[in-house]
Amino acid sequence: MFKQKGENMRIRNFLPMNRSDMEARGWDELDFLLITGDAYVDHSSFGVAIIARVLEKHDFRVGILAQPDWKDLRDFRAMGKPRLACLISGGNLDSMVNHYTAAKKKRHKDAYSPGGKSGLRPDRTTIAYSNRAREALPGVPVIIGGIEASLRRFAHYDYWSDDVRRSILLDSQADLLVFGMGEKSIVEVAERLNNGVPIDQITDVRGTMVSLAGDVVPQDTLILPSFEDVTSDKKKYAEAFWVQYNQQDPFRGKAMVQSHGRKSVLQNRPSLPLTQAEMDAIYALPFMGTYHPSYEDRGGVPAIEEVEFSLTSVRGCFGACSFCALTFHQGRIVQSRSAESIIREAEQMTWNDRFKGYIHDVGGPTANFRRPACKEQLNRGACSHKQCLFPEPCDKLEIDHEEYLDILRRLRNLPKVKKVFVRSGIRYDAVLADRNSGFLRELCEHHVSGQLKVAPEHVSEEVLRRMGKPGKAVYEEFVQRFREANEELGKEQYLVPYLISSHPGSTMKEAVELAEYVRDMGVNPEQVQDFIPTPGTLSTCMYYTGLDPHTMESVYVPHSMHEKAMQRALIQYRSPRNHALVEEALRLAHREDLIGYGPKCLIRPRKYVRADPLEKDGKPSKMNKGRVRRSGMKSKSVAGKEAPYKDERSKAAPIKGVQGKETPPKSALSKEPRYKGVRSLEAPHKALQGKESRYKDARATEAPYKGAQGKPGRYKDSRSTEETTYKGEPGKVERYKDARSVEKAPYKGAPGKAGGYRDARTAEKVSFKGAPSKTERYKDSRSIETPMGAPAKEGRFRDVRSAEKAPYTGAKSEVGRSRAERSLVTPYKAALGKAYPVKDSRGKDAAPYKGARSAEAPYKGARSNEVAPTGTQSKEAPSEGIQEKGKARFWRGADNQIHMGKRKHRGGKKK
Repeated sequence: MFKQKGENMRIRNFLPMNRSDMEARGWDELDFLLITGDAYVDHSSFGVAIIARVLEKHDFRVGILAQPDWKDLRDFRAMGKPRLACLISGGNLDSMVNHYTAAKKKRHKDAYSPGGKSGLRPDRTTIAYSNRAREALPGVPVIIGGIEASLRRFAHYDYWSDDVRRSILLDSQADLLVFGMGEKSIVEVAERLNNGVPIDQITDVRGTMVSLAGDVVPQDTLILPSFEDVTSDKKKYAEAFWVQYNQQDPFRGKAMVQSHGRKSVLQNRPSLPLTQAEMDAIYALPFMGTYHPSYEDRGGVPAIEEVEFSLTSVRGCFGACSFCALTFHQGRIVQSRSAESIIREAEQMTWNDRFKGYIHDVGGPTANFRRPACKEQLNRGACSHKQCLFPEPCDKLEIDHEEYLDILRRLRNLPKVKKVFVRSGIRYDAVLADRNSGFLRELCEHHVSGQLKVAPEHVSEEVLRRMGKPGKAVYEEFVQRFREANEELGKEQYLVPYLISSHPGSTMKEAVELAEYVRDMGVNPEQVQDFIPTPGTLSTCMYYTGLDPHTMESVYVPHSMHEKAMQRALIQYRSPRNHALVEEALRLAHREDLIGYGPKCLIRPRKYVRADPLEKDGKPSKMNKGRVRRSGMKSKSVAGKEAPYKDERSKAAPIKGVQGKETPPKSALSKEPRYKGVRSLEAPHKALQGKESRYKDARATEAPYKGAQGKPGRYKDSRSTEETTYKGEPGKVERYKDARSVEKAPYKGAPGKAGGYRDARTAEKVSFKGAPSKTERYKDSRSIETPMGAPAKEGRFRDVRSAEKAPYTGAKSEVGRSRAERSLVTPYKAALGKAYPVKDSRGKDAAPYKGARSAEAPYKGARSNEVAPTGTQSKEAPSEGIQEKGKARFWRGADNQIHMGKRKHRGGKKK
């Protein structure tokens, strides 16, 4: 009971998510319904939680509708119609980045959904939710925000549809768009709505964008190239983006307008940066610090794991990397919290039952930025004509790590705190610019957990210039200083470099250069990110236009997915699955010198024997297809021009054990390649030495291979040297699958023809089993004249092997012989006697059993008057001076001579 009461109190401290939560608070109506694509996590690292708590602080009633079913309007109506507006956010990530990889493949997990389950939000979440909210709650103003809306507020290139899309404000049909972090903007908009100002009259709030229906443009507004211009001309797109990029400063920036046909979108000037007091007030709001209890039974929300015990100390970044959207969203001016605010939040963190004594991170977009780059930024804003750190640190740059180090020291001295880590990105060129603080040594001593993450991104000077990152030499200097600091401390710690593949400007040459550097570092980087062209970045503009918007220089862009895969594989060349891609990339870059066994080689050549030896003129000879293994490589046993299949036999390479002829090794090759199972008249069976082969699968040289039309080869089921075409060819005689002789024996079931049933084995009429109207034509009939099992006639039982009287085992008659009494006249299997056919005999005079092929090519194991099988005496045996004895054993040895007596075998005595 007590636990249930405590759980209810905990839920009550979260903002309401349904009607019952509203009633528990005594609310009958909401002021704002906040709809989000993420699960509800009440933590300061989630933008939706910040906006909701800020509005709550200003006495507005806010409900959270997290991940509603966009196909069901009832979800949008469950908490009733809000009094002032619907606020819609796609979540902490752009929904397309959340759903798809750089290869445009669907992601299997969503860290911002319960249990990491994907598919709980639609693609282009902001647009989908906004349109459904308008349908479900007509008349309620719709305001969109969050990073998805912020980065897509102008006409923008969309990587996943590969075209330029309109402003998200128009596609979502929203009334207002809030860009940036939005705390100040949303409060001002809420106050105006609460005072009765219609939403369409709120057009001048900083940090917002509105749509305009007419041609009237406010004064001092920059006019951007229209949507039609940027979609038809890439140079116009680059020019428009460069103007937008430089107007994101809250002090220098101006309002901008872009036409979209009948409507235009107007962006007001960005919001002013938060003061330290304002930042402290926001992070002092009563966040619960975790996900809503309703997600507990679904495995929680994975995204909380890294931030639950982390501290945000700053926002904004003056690094201005080309591939980063922070400049477009948070701006270049760094805003920081006070040390007291950070320590207070850390103390509250230690009260949490789940806290184990480790603070995972203290930082922000860049951990070691605490203040604006210079004092002038707080008065005039960031410079539009140059960067603070690139290509060299600005002369006016103020870098001092003492304040940040002081915060770290105070945190690690708190009770219950065992360790304080720094896992946010460290801007290493800023560390090198500070020569006095000893920041790096103290960082290595107390705040690195064995590995420190840094982001050199690349090593090619050309690519780094496009990225806006410092050169390779700067990173190498940092690596050296990091190593020296750890040697002084007696610690073994490592740098984990973040690398980006396929960035604009990176050709295969630059990709190989990066791979060589990875080789020289001796690392196998796992933190490799294919460049993803997200809206709102300089790099995305380069990707789409092929131009650097700053200089209008042409930029090489790897567009194809295959090339992107090769560049990524080069960085991870040690992975066996990347071998083929790496080899292809090295050959395209003409760097075959990196394929081999030397210490500088990236990969080794594939292990296979060439099946195409070079001729005298240097050209490869024509190669027959050899045996191909599953890996796709030729068999190692292939050593010549032709690669025959397993078990090939030919005139020059008889089968193992054949005496009296040359016996090359197993892999010996013949003049004529033969496929698996091929036997010819010159290649006898293992037990048939020196005689014509009557092997089961004998194929004549005139019978084509399966499917080969009109070419000599080896047809699968051909049994003779005559024409025998494939199964089922109608209208031709003697060309069916089961034809066994040259005579007419059509396929099974052909009616009205003599002897034309499946099991007919001779040219005579022997019909299939069960044909009652005709005599002596049963399936197992062994002679032409006697049907199976006719008891009234003598010597015609089941095991009869000839037309003579030889009854089955145990049958006693005057002329019959039992199994043990059979002699050379009618021998049983392995019994010696007279020259009557044995059980498996297929002589010319005896009707063969099922499977006989013809008089020239009997079935496997067939014995005739001309072939003496192992263990069976033939007519030639007496001529060699061997006396006939009923119980004697005769066998042919390896010397091709007839021997008498018991034969020794490896597996024991032959029975």
